[in-house]
Amino acid sequence: MSLDDKTVKPHDRLAQALSSDMEAVNQLIRTRMASKHAPRIPEVTAHLVEAGGKRLRPMLTLAAARICGYDGPYHVHLAATVEFIHTATLLHDDVVDESAQRRGRPTANLLWDNKSSVLVGDYLFARSFQLMTEADNMEVLAILSNASAVIAEGEVLQLTAAQDLATTEEIYLQVIRGKTAALFSAATQVGGVLAAAPAAQTQALFEYGDALGIAFQMVDDLLDYSGATDTIGKNTGDDFRERKLTLPVIKAVALANAEERGFWTRTIEKGQQEDGDLDQAMALMTRHGTLEATRIEALHWADVARNALTALPDVPLRHMLDELADYVVARVR
Repeated sequence: MSLDDKTVKPHDRLAQALSSDMEAVNQLIRTRMASKHAPRIPEVTAHLVEAGGKRLRPMLTLAAARICGYDGPYHVHLAATVEFIHTATLLHDDVVDESAQRRGRPTANLLWDNKSSVLVGDYLFARSFQLMTEADNMEVLAILSNASAVIAEGEVLQLTAAQDLATTEEIYLQVIRGKTAALFSAATQVGGVLAAAPAAQTQALFEYGDALGIAFQMVDDLLDYSGATDTIGKNTGDDFRERKLTLPVIKAVALANAEERGFWTRTIEKGQQEDGDLDQAMALMTRHGTLEATRIEALHWADVARNALTALPDVPLRHMLDELADYVVARVR
């Protein structure tokens, strides 16, 4: 399959362009997720790591480093670091959310137990810090360690904002910047830092990753109400059943009349959900145009991501990142 084949998805084009680097990343992941004394660790980790995820975040690190001219070995370590951080957060998230499905498969906490998921997630976080130190770059270490803290902070903020109808769009943006965009922006920024790129380029990479992550999460939140189960890898309406205040609902609550607000109070704040409530929620969001408004915001952030790339060298990988921003929001165009 040629890289010039326009029928190939942008994500797959990027994967092809980075295939040798990604093979090195996958090999390093397999090596570092091993445990001599606790076989449960590779069992749980392999279930998630080998579940067919797109490896988007590590590819962003590899692409950023290559765009900025890096030719050393440590972009592979940083890409594996990013994937370990991501996998650790998924293990923890599924416990917090009591999820039963991830990427179309049973979650680790369902197949094993919550204790195993939490502890293996902790192990992967520890492994990620071991890996990031091997690049021997304090700025890289600062970016990735800060991102880890911001991700945890975003998850806690989401927990405290959940089921609270006073949650604003500003708080929502802060949550998704933490729990999702922080790792995207760190993944791209460290590639430039590792390559000793000029400050303007590393800032552009940060801005690209931040905006891409925001668009990515908004699309996920939108698809929870409008995507097919086999497309989103979880059941449609899970966010509503879990009483998560995502952007389509936050916008609907802000526009609600007294009767509609009573519905949201009962279903989201009090958790008293009945048959037909998901359909009613969908009807309210459709009535107020909040699904469409969320779609438009996601497209805006994809545009922000693409615009940031203009500060980077004009090489093929840069254009693939441009296409990737479109790919992230393609399902809601």
